[in-house]
Amino acid sequence: MKFLGLSVAVAAVALAQSEVPPKNAVYIMDEDVKTVLKGAPPAVDQQLKVVDMGKYNLAVGIIHRGPTREGAPASGIAHAQETETYIIVSGGGTLITGGKILNGREAPADGAVVKVLNGPSTSGRMEGYESRDVKPGDIVIIPFGVPNGWMNIKDHVDYLSVRPDPDHVLPAGYVHPALKK
Repeated sequence: MKFLGLSVAVAAVALAQSEVPPKNAVYIMDEDVKTVLKGAPPAVDQQLKVVDMGKYNLAVGIIHRGPTREGAPASGIAHAQETETYIIVSGGGTLITGGKILNGREAPADGAVVKVLNGPSTSGRMEGYESRDVKPGDIVIIPFGVPNGWMNIKDHVDYLSVRPDPDHVLPAGYVHPALKK
């Protein structure tokens, strides 16, 4: 009987990971983004939704970064499995990408960074990066494994992050608590 129960559980997990994509569009309205930003603590990544697209999950988050400290060492994060597309919504600053992370710290496996936001990730001081000033309307694609961070943010930068998740690392069906009605 234990074997039958285990077999049913394994089959259910396999079926859940091979679901067909949604039959309707999934909307994230401007009001949704503003609601989440308004309630978010400073300098934080907020996942809006994670949608099961069948072969992959698709996550959309909104991130707010406040001013950076002038002269602070360059630091950033690299995601082991998640590629990100940033769409700058407001504000601006200098996005640093590439190079390497020195003496990186892995995000805790049971923390929100790994379980809800970006999957396994490493953060720390960066070196050998390139930098580019970004502004509203700019779009940047950051492949998985590429370190990225921010410098020279005078006031703030808000940006959407679109994350295809082919390994189903992020939780399909996730909806930010502020958007649950």
